[in-house]
Amino acid sequence: MIRRLALPAVLALGVVAGCTQSNTTSATDANPYPAVPPLISEPIPKPPVTAEALMWQPGHWDWTGSGYVWAKGQYVPAAGHGNMWMPGWWARTPSGWQWQPPHWMS
Repeated sequence: MIRRLALPAVLALGVVAGCTQSNTTSATDANPYPAVPPLISEPIPKPPVTAEALMWQPGHWDWTGSGYVWAKGQYVPAAGHGNMWMPGWWARTPSGWQWQPPHWMS
């Protein structure tokens, strides 16, 4: 009876130990760049009257190499890009941390 109870407990501890070990990161793996600031709320103005279809591109933070700068929202041509906006973020790559700039996705 004790042996039957001990085996699940040992297995559970092994799973928990494995999870905690794989989720730890060293100081060298941590992103050295400051976190992206929260978005700034902007009212969306009425679109300008044009012959070309436009869509609203939200305001976003851009990385300058030494800090973030706010790019105000604006109307952009609807043609030539996807319809889902992706804000910028930091991605861990084999060569280190790289800024992924804001962009439109298909």
